[in-house]
Amino acid sequence: MAAVEGAEAGRESLSMWRRKKEMGKEGLMVVREMKRLHRSDGGGGGRLEGFLRTRVSRLLKSDLTSVLMELQRQDLVFLSMKIYEIVRKEIWYRPDMFFYRDMFIMLARNKRIEDTRQVWDDMKSEGVHFDQHFYGDIIRAYADAGLTEIAMEFYDEMRQSPDPPIFLPYRVILKGLIPYPELRERVTKDFLELFPHMIVFEPPKDLSTDEW
Repeated sequence: MAAVEGAEAGRESLSMWRRKKEMGKEGLMVVREMKRLHRSDGGGGGRLEGFLRTRVSRLLKSDLTSVLMELQRQDLVFLSMKIYEIVRKEIWYRPDMFFYRDMFIMLARNKRIEDTRQVWDDMKSEGVHFDQHFYGDIIRAYADAGLTEIAMEFYDEMRQSPDPPIFLPYRVILKGLIPYPELRERVTKDFLELFPHMIVFEPPKDLSTDEW
């Protein structure tokens, strides 16, 4: 029941996390001040935590979401995680697969394993349902980052999903696994069992993953 409720809640709020709203002056000021306090605190907590309590917690929903998107864009993982936690406590917050996808992709880019596991646990506790395309995007992101263990853990979850498999996410995953032939062979086997009439294209040996 929780998974169904989480999925429905996610669908209701998709547009909030898909919109790339231009950040207002308030949001820009908050991002600058968070970065300044984080640097001056030496990565610690005091003044930054105070600013989060007194200023950030009062931001409007649109400003808070814009701040998180901007911190993610700048790969400011520590600060993104702070805003992530604030967002999840807001009264308007609803579990949302787009919200989690963006967090995972940023964490993959920055090779953050512990943070990934924390966010993954949060996602599961909220019953958020990822569709096959989302799994493909996230598995590819972690494979591109060289975090193949996590990539394949997500793949195992994808395989256990109640959604019917579709071929396009598998092609995305197979492309990301080109540098890892043993893992690619495993996924290829699954792909051909699921889609026996499809063809797996093998890239030329002198072609990089990005060029294929």
